[in-house]
Parts: sequence; structure tokens; C-alpha cells
Amino acid sequence: MSKYLLENQSSERLLFRKIEPSDFEDWLPFYHNPKSTQFWDGLSSDPIEACQTQFNRIFERYENDLGGMNALILKETGELVGICGLLVQEVDGVEELEIGYSILPKFWLQGFAFEAAQKCKEFAFANNFSNSLISIIHVDNIPSQKVALKNGMYLDKTTDYKDNPVHIFRVTKG
Repeated sequence: MSKYLLENQSSERLLFRKIEPSDFEDWLPFYHNPKSTQFWDGLSSDPIEACQTQFNRIFERYENDLGGMNALILKETGELVGICGLLVQEVDGVEELEIGYSILPKFWLQGFAFEAAQKCKEFAFANNFSNSLISIIHVDNIPSQKVALKNGMYLDKTTDYKDNPVHIFRVTKG
């Protein structure tokens, strides 16, 4: 299992656990909302296929110690709110550790992305995984950029990542 998973960690409102195949149906509504993926080119337009591709990548990361997404479970109800995690990425030929986050549309604008991203940052720095963390965010995805800024990140550079124009936001251990 990946050392980067936040299994059994928690924040004020969220429990973090490994994603299981049984989470597929609960995560599928993410892909049914066109706004969820409007900024990212190269995804299947079929929600089931796009979700399956993501789940395949999540489990591949687990198996190859490349970090991974955690299921974010709302303590109050036990519902899946979103996914967030520390991901080993290669950007412009450099291996980096990314904080990635996605929230189900029905939970948007409630602070869950920030809460989860902040926990990932604290966990990574407390465990000395890296002296610097990034978030890879499409140049047009203003809501995710706001989360990164609130999480203490700054705009480090703009580049192309998987054929998408992206901003690389960064935070260094302080």
C-alpha cells in the first residue's frame, strides 16, 4: 500500500480512507455533471467509461506506490463527499508530489476541497514526504485555484500537462 495514503486520518468534518471498488456508484455522479470535467480535455464523454478510467488509475497508483486518492467520508452521515490525495506526478520532466482533489457536485461550495487539501498538506509535511507540494490546475479552473491559494500555495508556473494548459501551484515546507 502506498505510504502517501491518508488512511485512518481525519479532519474536522471528514474521514479519509482508501477508495474501494464499491465506491464506484457513489462517485459516478461526478461524471454525470458536465461542470465537473469542463476544464479537462481528453476524458471520455461517457460517464461510466470516464469513471472506470479514473478508478483504474487510482488502483494502479496504489499498486505502484505512486500515491493515491482517498475517499472523503462525511463524519456526520457516512456519505462520500469527494476524493483527495497525494499523487506522484511528473511535470516538465521533474517528479513532484501533488495534492489532488475533486468533490461531488452536491457538496460544492461547502469548503470540503480546502479542508481535505489542507489535511493532505499537513500530512505530507509532517511525514517529510517532500519539502514542496504542487497542485496541477487547469488555467480556467478558478474554483480549484482558489482552493490552492487558500491552502497557502502560490502560482509557480504555467505549462502543459497531458495536453492541457495548467497552472502549477506550489507550497514549500515552512
